[in-house]
Amino acid sequence: MSRPQGRNRAVAQKAARGGAVRRLLWALAPAVLAVHACAWAAPSYEEVKAQYAASDILIQDRQGRPLERIRADFQGRRGDWVALEDISPAMQRAVILSEDRRFYAHEGVDWRALAAAAWDTLTQEGRRGASTLTMQLLGLIDAQFQREPGGRSIVQKIDQVFEAQRLEAVWSKQHILEAYLNLAAFRGELVGIDAVSRVMFQKRASGLDAREAALAAALLRGPNATRPVLVRRACQLLGEMGWPQQCEGLDDFAYRSLLRKSAPWADSANLAPHFSRLAWAQARALGRDTEHAARTSLDADLQRFALSSVDGHVRSLVRANVRDAAVVVLDNRSGQVLAYVGSSGGLSRASSVDHARALRQAGSTLKPFLYAQALEQQRLTAASLLMDGPLDLPTGSGLYIPQNYDKQYAGWVSVRTALASSLNVPAVRALTMVTPDAFARRLLRLGLPLDQGGDFYGYSLALGSADVSLLALTNAYRALAAQGRYSPPVYLDDAAGSPESRQVMSADAAWIIGDILSDRQARARTFGLDSPLSTSFWTAVKTGTSKDMRDNWCVGWSERYTVGVWVGNSGGASMQDVSGVSGAGPIWHDIMSYLHRSAPSRQPARPAAVQRADIDFEHDLEPPRSEVFLGDTAVTHVALAASAGPAAPMRPYIAAPADGVVLALDPDIPPARQRVWLRAAAAPAAPGALWWRIDGAVLGQGAELAWQPWPGKHRIELLDDAERMLGKVDIEVRGAGIKQVRR
Repeated sequence: MSRPQGRNRAVAQKAARGGAVRRLLWALAPAVLAVHACAWAAPSYEEVKAQYAASDILIQDRQGRPLERIRADFQGRRGDWVALEDISPAMQRAVILSEDRRFYAHEGVDWRALAAAAWDTLTQEGRRGASTLTMQLLGLIDAQFQREPGGRSIVQKIDQVFEAQRLEAVWSKQHILEAYLNLAAFRGELVGIDAVSRVMFQKRASGLDAREAALAAALLRGPNATRPVLVRRACQLLGEMGWPQQCEGLDDFAYRSLLRKSAPWADSANLAPHFSRLAWAQARALGRDTEHAARTSLDADLQRFALSSVDGHVRSLVRANVRDAAVVVLDNRSGQVLAYVGSSGGLSRASSVDHARALRQAGSTLKPFLYAQALEQQRLTAASLLMDGPLDLPTGSGLYIPQNYDKQYAGWVSVRTALASSLNVPAVRALTMVTPDAFARRLLRLGLPLDQGGDFYGYSLALGSADVSLLALTNAYRALAAQGRYSPPVYLDDAAGSPESRQVMSADAAWIIGDILSDRQARARTFGLDSPLSTSFWTAVKTGTSKDMRDNWCVGWSERYTVGVWVGNSGGASMQDVSGVSGAGPIWHDIMSYLHRSAPSRQPARPAAVQRADIDFEHDLEPPRSEVFLGDTAVTHVALAASAGPAAPMRPYIAAPADGVVLALDPDIPPARQRVWLRAAAAPAAPGALWWRIDGAVLGQGAELAWQPWPGKHRIELLDDAERMLGKVDIEVRGAGIKQVRR
C-alpha cells in the first residue's frame, strides 16, 4: 500500500470516529439539555468583565492618576483586565497553537480533536485533550464546569460541549480569547495575562516577544510543570511559530523568569506606599466603594516633586549621618493631604517604616502652641520681656537646667524674639505661667499623641520632650493656619464625610503667632536674615531639633498650605551638626516654593480684636517697632519692673557640672584617661580671668578645664582674679580610681 493511500485511510478513520462521537453526543443531547437547560444561562462578555476584580486595589491621586497598588485578595495575584488589542500578537498566536489550533475554525467544539481524544480513551491511551479555549473558558467563568480531581463524567463532558456551542453563539471569538487570557492561571498565584507579564516578564502584555509568549503558553498547558518540561514545550512552540533560533539560551531565560514569579509589579507608579494604606483604611471606614480603586487627596505631581527633593537633600546629608526623611503637605482649608513621603526609599535603612507616623521627640516645634496659650490667657504679649539667662527649676527628680541651642544667653528679650529665634529658657519661663498640665491638655486637643500628663513631662515639655508624629504635628500647625480651628487630616479626594472642625485656641492668638513666625527680623538672632526659612512670599515657619540631634523638624504654613518635614535616622542615631536650617529647612523651602511657583501667598487679614501699636523699649533692649496686641493689652513703652533693673552684663557661672550631680567612674577605662570637663558660661574674653578650685586646692585657670576625678564628695568653685567666688557646686564621684596627688 502506498503512503498516500495510508494517509487517506487514516483521515477516513478519524472522520468516521468523529462522526460516531458526534452521533453519540446528539443521541444523549435530550437528556443533557433536560437537566441543564434551566440550570445555567451563559453570562455575557460584559457581565464577566464587569465581575472581574484585580487582586490589588488601585490607589489613585485626586485626578485619577495611579499612585500605588495595595494587595487586597491573597487567593490569587491578578492584574488589570487587558483588552485583546493590548496583548501582543505573539502571545495570541502562541496560546492558540498550544491550546486550540482550530480556534477560529470551530464553533466552540473541535470535533476532530474530540474524536481523537475519545478514541484514545477507548484504547486506554488517554494522552490527548480535546478542550477548546471556549470549553476551558466555561470552567473559568462558572465553577460547575471546572474539572474535578477524578475527571469529568460522560454527561459532564457532553454538557460542556453543548454549553461551549451556546457560549460561541453569543460571544465573539475575540471576546472569548480575551477573557481566557485574563482569567487563566499561569504559575503559582499568577492569574491572567497582566499578572504574568508585569511580574514574571516585567513588562506590559503588549510588549511580550515570541520567547516570552511561548514560555507563557507553556505555563498555561502545565502551571506546575518542571522547568525542563516547560522549556521543551516552549521550544516546540517557537519552532511552530517560525522562531526556532529563540530556543538557544531558553533554559536560562526560563530559570530567570520563574524566579520572578513573586516579584513586584513592573511599571507600577510606587509613589506613595505608606500613604496608600492610610487612604484605603479611611475609605473603608467611610463606607466608600474600594473594590477596584480608591481616589485619594494626593497630587501626583506634587508627590513626585517631594520625593525628588527628599532624595536630593538626604543624599547631600549622608556624610552628616542622615538617611531618613518624611514630608507631609496639607491643604489649610480642607485638611486634605496633598503630599505624603513616608521614607527616603533606598537611602533608608528601614524604608518600610512610615516615618511620617513614627513617634519622635518634638524639640522646639511645640513652642508656638505654648506661647499661643500664654497670649490668649493674657499672661504675656508679643512685647513682654522674658529673661534668657541661667534657670534652675527644682523637680521631683532633681534640678531642671534648660539651655539654649548655642549654649549662650541673650539676657532680656521680648516674646517675639524669644519665639522667632527659638530661645529655650524664655519658653520654660512661659511654661511656668501656663503650667505643664494645662499645656499638655492643649496639645491633646490639637491631636498630638501625648501618652502622659503634663506632670510626667514637667517643664521639659516646653522644649518638646514629648513624642509626636510628623503627620499629627503638621496638622496641629494647620490649626494655627486655620485661626485656631482643628480637624483631622483627610486622605480622600473630597472633604465629604470629614469631621467638622472645632475651635481649640483663640483665633486672635493664632494670628499673632503666625505674625511672629513670619518675622525674619525677629528670627535673625538665631537664623540670620537669609536662610531656607525665608521665602519671597508670606510664610510662617518653625524649626526644632531634639536631644542629641536625633530628630530635626521644619514645619510652617502659607496662606493655602501647611508643610511639615522631618529629617533623621530610623534607628534614632544622632546626626552630625545638622540643624533645622541645614536639615529639614531646605526640603521645606523647596516644597513651599513649588506650591507657590505661580500662586501668591498673603498674610491673613488681622482680626478685629488684634490691635497694632508703635512701641519702644527701656534701655534700648530692642529696637522700636510696630507690635500687635490682643484685646486691651496694648502698650507703647516696655520697661522692666523696678526690681528687675536694667540688663547688666551677665556674671560668669559654672555651667558644668551641675550642682548635686553624681558621676560614676568606668572600671573598664584606665583612671588616668577619665576626665570631667569644668565649664564656665558668660565668661569674659580673657580666659586667665577665671580660676578653678576643688576641695580648697587650685586646679587651674580658663573658661574650660579638664579634671581627673577621684571617688568621694567634692566642692568645685569658680573664682575671679581677685579670688572672689563666682559660683560653687557640690558633686559626688563613685567607683574605683586612683586619687590624684594634690600639689
